[in-house]
Amino acid sequence: MPFGLLADLVLALHAAYIAFAALGALAWLRWRWAPLLHLPALAWGAFVELAGAPCPLTSLEDALRGASGTPRGFVDRTLGALVYPPGLTVSAEHALGWGLLALNLGLYALVAWRRSRSRAIRRPSAR
Repeated sequence: MPFGLLADLVLALHAAYIAFAALGALAWLRWRWAPLLHLPALAWGAFVELAGAPCPLTSLEDALRGASGTPRGFVDRTLGALVYPPGLTVSAEHALGWGLLALNLGLYALVAWRRSRSRAIRRPSAR
């Protein structure tokens, strides 16, 4: 398998991971165990953004792209712009990290409220 294709697969995995870290709280609506997977993913994503830590998926993709020696393809140009926005500053990364945490706090609160409301509707009232 050529290195360029492997790099594109890593980039697609990276984009999926970011989407899961951002919106994975919604999976709790469907699966009770979802927070067990999502909360560590959220913590890692927030840590990377707030601490400026290197992401292993970025390092792997860079290594594969360097080994391929091919020009950027469609996947790299389209998904790459979403995963690695041009002109991203340290303060913007911090804002993304705090925004990620705030978004998920709101989503978990919404899902918890919805789940409790659903249980209250199913439970017969004691009158």
